[in-house]
Amino acid sequence: MRAKYAGEPSQFLALADGREIHLRDEGPRDAPAIILLHGSNADLHTWQAWADMLSEDYRVIRYDQRGHGLTGPAADDDYTLGGFVADVTAVADALDLSTFTLAGNSMGGWIAAGYAIENPGRLEALVLVDAGGAPVRREGGGNIAFTLAGMPVVGDVMSQLLPRSLVARSLSQSVSNQDVVTEAAIDRYWELARYPGNRSATRKRFSQERTAFDAETVSGIRVPTLVMWGKEDALIPFAAGEWYAEHLPDATLVAYDGIGHIPMEEAPERSATDLMVWLSEMRLGPPEQMMEPQAGEAVLTP
Repeated sequence: MRAKYAGEPSQFLALADGREIHLRDEGPRDAPAIILLHGSNADLHTWQAWADMLSEDYRVIRYDQRGHGLTGPAADDDYTLGGFVADVTAVADALDLSTFTLAGNSMGGWIAAGYAIENPGRLEALVLVDAGGAPVRREGGGNIAFTLAGMPVVGDVMSQLLPRSLVARSLSQSVSNQDVVTEAAIDRYWELARYPGNRSATRKRFSQERTAFDAETVSGIRVPTLVMWGKEDALIPFAAGEWYAEHLPDATLVAYDGIGHIPMEEAPERSATDLMVWLSEMRLGPPEQMMEPQAGEAVLTP
């Protein structure tokens, strides 16, 4: 798997505690830094299109989180929010980043928001892409793999067997743009989910209670935030994005018609362009990045 998924520019970053994290660090070293956090059962490759576009003007850092991809399971079996947040700090410290923009999708957005709550002074900006963590319940729909993973007995069996067909169905249910459900994408999700230790890590992660943030806590995040959401997200509804935009004190909400849970894969050029425009407006990018918004998008500011 390392031969297939850890080619250039991958590296295995040694952390102070002895762990190695599969990471890609691209773009000018003196440019504003952006750390990208993938979602549950995903990996750093989910950000490939964004990395290709952003790395000309930004230092783009993405890594496989604990229990995912080629990083593999955590030795301490800690899959709480605190464990994931601590990894962001560890990576930033290892790369000598004093401040940076932090972006996360789904579970990664939950982690990014958690990091912003604990470490606001270290962030220049926050980007939440169909992020978890809002106290908004999904009604109907969902993802079969995530549902099974949360079931005590069935989840144990399915996490060990993990048929490729289940991964294919899960990916298809996560997106509205079915063009991203390619054979190569299914193989990547399936194979990396079967990396040694990842299936057990997934079960341990899903067996832990994941609490939502409350409005008072989120309203204390004094970091400029871009909230990006697919309006057809079947996993975390658009209402959750609206909740974040309502309670974050400095938030801009960008909504995508016809897009599901992973806009950076389903609408990569549109979403990356929107991000670059916003960063430029926040004075976090080169002046030449000023561009017109993409046609067909809805931008709401609370």
